[in-house]
Amino acid sequence: MAQTGLMGEPSMQAKALARFLLTSLRPLGDRIRMRGAGLALVREAFERTSVTPLPRGTRVQAVSESHGYGEVTGLWITAPDADPAAGAVLYLHGGGFVFGSLRTHRHMAAAISVSTGLPVLLLDYRLAPEHPFPAASDDALAGYHWLRDQGYAADRIAVMGDSAGGHLTATLLGDLTRARAPMPGAAVLFSPFLDLTCAGLEARDALCRDPYIPPARAREVAAVYAGEHPLDHPRLSVFRGSKRRWPPMLVQVGGAECLLGDSERIAETVRAAGGHCELQVWPGQVHVFPAFYPVIPEGRLAIGYVGEFVRGAMDTALAA
Repeated sequence: MAQTGLMGEPSMQAKALARFLLTSLRPLGDRIRMRGAGLALVREAFERTSVTPLPRGTRVQAVSESHGYGEVTGLWITAPDADPAAGAVLYLHGGGFVFGSLRTHRHMAAAISVSTGLPVLLLDYRLAPEHPFPAASDDALAGYHWLRDQGYAADRIAVMGDSAGGHLTATLLGDLTRARAPMPGAAVLFSPFLDLTCAGLEARDALCRDPYIPPARAREVAAVYAGEHPLDHPRLSVFRGSKRRWPPMLVQVGGAECLLGDSERIAETVRAAGGHCELQVWPGQVHVFPAFYPVIPEGRLAIGYVGEFVRGAMDTALAA
């Protein structure tokens, strides 16, 4: 069952956002292909519009280090009251595996640092089609082990990701499971894009048109990312494999999304394995609605709850 305690009728701001996306970005998304000139246009547009200021006093430090698992690049983002000794967050941004960057997600990482009271490593992983699978998954694994090498115990690390970054978060947990490596203390998925076969997206979109994500583009970027690998590859098919050792997980998703089924399915899968997965379906909200926290109150509430969840999970692990 999904939690509903925090969520109610969408705010006026959230309704306005959904209308704006439905009448502006969704028609463009239906037409623009995520290859060649179309992809270049999308990348430039997202970079140009990502100008959200960071909270006052936020410290930003560039990271670029060679590591035994590969090159680790990104931003170390620390809120004024964050405690680097208490733990850290590894954040894997969204963008369909083909766009998104440090610039587009700095504001999200900064807000999470405020909420959790922890520094955030916003990872600059490699993008497809220039770098198809397994490049991004390998980079996520390198980022996690880099944090371990900075002295962070595994159970003091929270791993988070939105959309395609949610897929990378899940594949990272799968990689750690197969390697029998120490697991992070918590995981948070924002509107995760998990099933790269995109089964059922068109049917859900026909019942409730997604204001933001066209199913055709989801199929397209999944194929671009997978490259020559089959979609049932163990590191691409996140629903395969054991979930018994997965950490406590929070999933936040909008009720207006065609990707809602992915969130429901991962919650069922983790719970069936005996794990803890809290699923929050926020009525009327769009894809990765917490990223719109500067303009919708639901985004601020959602990110605030992320902090509570992570602290609770880490405190429980520490007590155990």
